[in-house]
Amino acid sequence: MFDGDGEKVLKLEDMIAEHFGFDGVFDVSGQTYTRKEDMRIQNVLCGIAQSAYKFCQDMRLLQSFGELEEPFGKNQIGSSAMAYKRNPIRSERVCSLARFVLANSVNADLTASVQWLERSLDDSANRRISLAEGFLAIDSILNLLIDISNGINVYPKVIEKRLAEHLPFSATENILMEAVKKGADRQHLHEVIRTYSMETELARKQGEDISLIDKIKNDADFRLNEEELIAILKPQDFIGLAPYQTEHFITEKVLPLLKNFDGKFSDSIIKV
Repeated sequence: MFDGDGEKVLKLEDMIAEHFGFDGVFDVSGQTYTRKEDMRIQNVLCGIAQSAYKFCQDMRLLQSFGELEEPFGKNQIGSSAMAYKRNPIRSERVCSLARFVLANSVNADLTASVQWLERSLDDSANRRISLAEGFLAIDSILNLLIDISNGINVYPKVIEKRLAEHLPFSATENILMEAVKKGADRQHLHEVIRTYSMETELARKQGEDISLIDKIKNDADFRLNEEELIAILKPQDFIGLAPYQTEHFITEKVLPLLKNFDGKFSDSIIKV
């Protein structure tokens, strides 16, 4: 081409790329571009699938606790066998599709590794299927995530109940530190708290209503009264910077990105 004039060939490549809206070309290619590019594309799809899987797996766990619940239609059937069930079918579907995308990405790795000196036709049918199916699966995942996130139900009373049940155990380290400040023996109290915790947990599993805090309150070695113990059990003291980090991420990262979408999203739509 062009009597072997390399500069003209490169110029033509740039002109064609610009005409079709690309800002560059592959530095070295022959009949085909390197299939590593397909691998990079699949990796992006995998990243989306991983995040979606994590989100929906957490949704399923929290729904099993009764704290959160994905949208549930008025006439929706949660189970074909058990009419009372409210299975998180959207989240389950996302996890299923995400698992497919993660497994599908191996196609790109294998295709890139066996491209031979130039290429062979064994990659053509595979990549036409794997790339297309990967994008279709991610498209379905994102649509499901929009549906789920637009209608998540939160049940504060259930959350409060579970907090009241589990917070005393999470607070034992704080209780131990407060007791030590008052001159208590840390090594001794550490063993006492461990014993009380095990006894309380076992009693609960056997249906008995026993309070870990009552055990600690009635133990003079801790040197803490009920009022002091209650002051330690403030949920807001156990969440660290979570509220700030969430607000900062939304205002500094998410909203600026969404504003690029032709004003479809704005501060008035997404509020912290």
